[in-house]
Amino acid sequence: MQSSKATLVGFTAILMWASLALMSAASGRVPPFQLAAMTFLIGGLMGAVTWPFRGGAASALRQSWQVWLLGVAGLFGYHFVYFSAIRAAPAVEVSLIAYLWPLFLVVFSAFLPGEKLRLHHVAGVLLGLIGAALIITRGKGLLPAGGFSAGHALAFLCALIWAGYSVLSRRFGKVPTDVVAGYCLFTALLSTLCHMVFETTVWPVGPIQWGAVLGLGLLPVGAAFYTWDHGVKHGDIMVLGAASYASPLLSTLVLVTTGYAALTWPVAAACLLITLGAVIAAKDMLFRRVPAPT
Repeated sequence: MQSSKATLVGFTAILMWASLALMSAASGRVPPFQLAAMTFLIGGLMGAVTWPFRGGAASALRQSWQVWLLGVAGLFGYHFVYFSAIRAAPAVEVSLIAYLWPLFLVVFSAFLPGEKLRLHHVAGVLLGLIGAALIITRGKGLLPAGGFSAGHALAFLCALIWAGYSVLSRRFGKVPTDVVAGYCLFTALLSTLCHMVFETTVWPVGPIQWGAVLGLGLLPVGAAFYTWDHGVKHGDIMVLGAASYASPLLSTLVLVTTGYAALTWPVAAACLLITLGAVIAAKDMLFRRVPAPT
């Protein structure tokens, strides 16, 4: 029962991440480092404000430098690249290409000790890449319809960063979830310093843009990290891994229903191909037989 509850908690992260592209697009022209600083500050404070009411929670920050390097590099690196991509290419295209990460996660995992890269892994990757190609070309031949932009390249990098971060995180399964608040606060500080050096401050305009920034900090760049961390450490990681393959569908549906993207045939086909590719690549996990109780 406890595992089922933790799995449900982890699943809420997938639902929250489905709104990442929408809220990022709705946040206006806030520069990437500034947006990361604002949202991660909100996300970090969400966890930090609970420390005084839970004795010893802040002690979770006492971790090795490897834990801190992985956590900050994963969160800071992914979201800076993602926010940059959203500013350089259409949100639905960035979202779908970035959601190659569940597929890459399965492939990277195949290189872990005791695992092998098999034919269905390669088939899944090819389907996902065909889906990404449809997004870039918009179904109009072999060349990018609007040119292969920096936003598309950054979206691919997003997928690689998050898949690598997720695989490497398996080494630190016993690290408590409270450290996530530290990751967020350190990422906010690092983003602020980078913003001061490289960017010009642009504040959100109007309640919609401010609401999007607040929503990012509270949900996909805040609470989602805590619930995902709890879910993968205490719930059924296979169920959560399988559920993550619905992310491209959910994210695209959110963008289409809110008017930030049109449901064209290349978008629909790419969405299905990327999701199908991830499912095929994860065949071993999804259809693994549970041994009979002894």
